[in-house]
Amino acid sequence: MTSTAGTTSPAPGPQPETARKQRTLIADVWRQFRQHRGGVMGAIIFISIILLVVFGPYIHGVDPGALNVRARNQGISFAHPMGTDNLGRDMFAQVLAGGRTSLSVGVTAMLLSLFVGTTIGIIAGYFKRLEGLLMRLTDLFLALPLLPLLLVIIMLFRDTLRAAFGPETGIFLLIVFVIGVTSWMQTARIVRGAVLSVKEQEFVLAAKSIGTRERRIVTRHILPNVLSPIMVSATLGIATAIITESALSFLGLGFPSDFPTWGRLLYDGVNFIQINPSRVIWPGLAISLTVLSINYVGDGLRDALDPRIRGR
Repeated sequence: MTSTAGTTSPAPGPQPETARKQRTLIADVWRQFRQHRGGVMGAIIFISIILLVVFGPYIHGVDPGALNVRARNQGISFAHPMGTDNLGRDMFAQVLAGGRTSLSVGVTAMLLSLFVGTTIGIIAGYFKRLEGLLMRLTDLFLALPLLPLLLVIIMLFRDTLRAAFGPETGIFLLIVFVIGVTSWMQTARIVRGAVLSVKEQEFVLAAKSIGTRERRIVTRHILPNVLSPIMVSATLGIATAIITESALSFLGLGFPSDFPTWGRLLYDGVNFIQINPSRVIWPGLAISLTVLSINYVGDGLRDALDPRIRGR
């Protein structure tokens, strides 16, 4: 008798079970984020503002500092979509130029505060012997009156940095540093709480049991699992930085008058609000739309990065 027990090869072509696409974190986050209508609308508005601020000056082609006294305090027209100021400068060109500065300050200050807050939060949450010292330091910064502190620091170091780096670059570095080092505390507290929860999970205990170094545990296991609060804090940090810069410029302690920002445009337009209300309407609207859109993006990311919601 001959045995015919041979192996049969599977039929060519993809099988229904194996042909399914493997789920990825980015795909899951995007799938959940696009279901959040507020987050999608906020992302569209924010991206539109960025594109308009970056490419608008090349399309509009008007120098924001060009003077034309004969065309001062004009209303909306085809030549001047947002009117002109008391010196005949085009308001649309100034809003676009001011948006570049305000968004640059917001993003740079957010990155600085996010780096400081994330570092302190992870160290305080993972290394128990340093938790008390770092959290008391965080409480100390939270107890400081931030606006008077900002004013004092700017008044002390403004002239020095202007002389060293120039009037625009010096003020930019000063404002970014001041906002960054005074807005990291909330991020540190949020990240610390997330780390305290993650470090007790089974995969972290398993990594410790096989002798994995603590630095590798932090970078490969802890940090990727606390990205959700970090991303949400990043979006809110941009909005906070833009509002803080606008407040400082509105108080006359920000950039010089010939270097427009949204806050500086508000400050310069206050004295002409009865003559030409559009001088404060347009920069105020730009600040409001940017901050609201970023807040909605933060809400959408918070839901999209929540693993309990993504797993539904």
